[in-house]
Amino acid sequence: MTVRLRHFEHCDLAAALEIERTCFPEPWSPAMFLGEMNRSGRIWLVAEAAGGRVIGYGGVMVVGDEAHLMNLAVAVPERRNGVGRTLFEALAERSSRAGARRVTLEVRDDNEAAIGFYRSEGLEVRGVRPGYYQGGRDALIMWGDLSAVERRMPLPGSEVVLAIETSCDETAAAVMCGGTEVLSSVVASQVDFHARFGGVVPEIASRKHVEAIVGVVAEALARAGTTLAHVDAIAVTQGPGLIGALVVGLAYAKGLAFATGLPLVGVNHLEGHIFANLLADPDLEPPLVALLVSGGHTSLVHVPEWGVYQTLGETLDDAAGEAFDKVAKVLGLGYPGGPILSKLAAEGDPEAIAFPRAMMRSGDYRFSLSGLKTAVINHIRHEREAGREINVPDLAASFQAAIVDVQVAKTVRAAEEHGVRTVCLAGGVAANPSLRETLRAALAERGVALVVPALAFCTDNAAMVAVAGTWRLRRGDVLGLDAEAVADLRLD
Repeated sequence: MTVRLRHFEHCDLAAALEIERTCFPEPWSPAMFLGEMNRSGRIWLVAEAAGGRVIGYGGVMVVGDEAHLMNLAVAVPERRNGVGRTLFEALAERSSRAGARRVTLEVRDDNEAAIGFYRSEGLEVRGVRPGYYQGGRDALIMWGDLSAVERRMPLPGSEVVLAIETSCDETAAAVMCGGTEVLSSVVASQVDFHARFGGVVPEIASRKHVEAIVGVVAEALARAGTTLAHVDAIAVTQGPGLIGALVVGLAYAKGLAFATGLPLVGVNHLEGHIFANLLADPDLEPPLVALLVSGGHTSLVHVPEWGVYQTLGETLDDAAGEAFDKVAKVLGLGYPGGPILSKLAAEGDPEAIAFPRAMMRSGDYRFSLSGLKTAVINHIRHEREAGREINVPDLAASFQAAIVDVQVAKTVRAAEEHGVRTVCLAGGVAANPSLRETLRAALAERGVALVVPALAFCTDNAAMVAVAGTWRLRRGDVLGLDAEAVADLRLD
């Protein structure tokens, strides 16, 4: 059985509770799980089978040099497949990185299978807690040195990478193990500071990064249950992006690298968005075509192999996210405009207004959205001058459809012309439901799979930088401390 471990998220709670009820006479309540998950010094992992089905979980509390196993459970049908051992040994490894030297736990005195399992991992019975469990059963106290815990099923790849992302208006940090296991991901948004201006103000973005970066990195390490002493490398976004924002993240990363002696890995922001798809499908392999759509970028990229990028076409003017923001601003809907217009579009008629499909039949893979944006703004002005009330949901749906139609058509053609069987969608606009589902359906008709990151990994985040950074670390691609941020860093 192929088992993947990852950080325990709130969305895993329902599956964990179901396993808990079948495993223990005194199951944990939702409040108990949530209380422990949100406290510092806790390390929680879940085990996934193929298809993302949660089949086990475990959590430890690290205090000083001691790790206390709070909970460990495996779904009944998956027992005796090594899932429990994989979880326990991974928790032991994480605890060791966090500074623990021994592990302790309690187990019912009549649970012979569990007692035998923990003994096989080097733990011994050191005491008894009389009447600890329901029905008066005693609890055996077991503990052992973490150095004695056998690693019979090591995880593939054990690099721990701290990643930092400050390319625009999100201060983000993440800790990752092995290239796909997200131990923590923290994002401090500046949306509220920029909303009053209807867009990102570079000077404000830089200042807010300076204010937030120390706390964000510290929180990422704390949530991962680790410290810089147990990190193997530091990855950071080198470009493209706002130069002042990039400088803050790179300077801080260089400072950490200098102070710790850790290797520094530079990551292209767009490459990070493409690599984020590995968080959705760890088995993803090129060749593939990637559609990158965000507030600053709209491009189609052919990826024949990891690290090799052939940009097929880019926007000649506005990016998709930028167009959404500008139209929303004219309508007085607020910032950022993408999520607002997407929600309104779900209630409107995409055929209500015949907006232009720019460059639909241009024969290349370039995009242009300034004409569409102007057409929408002119429509709004004409309707207002005529004294007619604007049907905002219909306008939003028609505007969104004009963008989606062109992007889907060009992406499908790129996949066919390059003979790929997989397309990746990346960037903040990848969170748009209409784009995701329309593209998925069009590709499925041609037998092409679509991979899309979870919503949290579509918008700017540091977990995507950690994935790309781990890959580059394995290649030996490291930066010198004289490295500079590059605002227009090319992907290819």
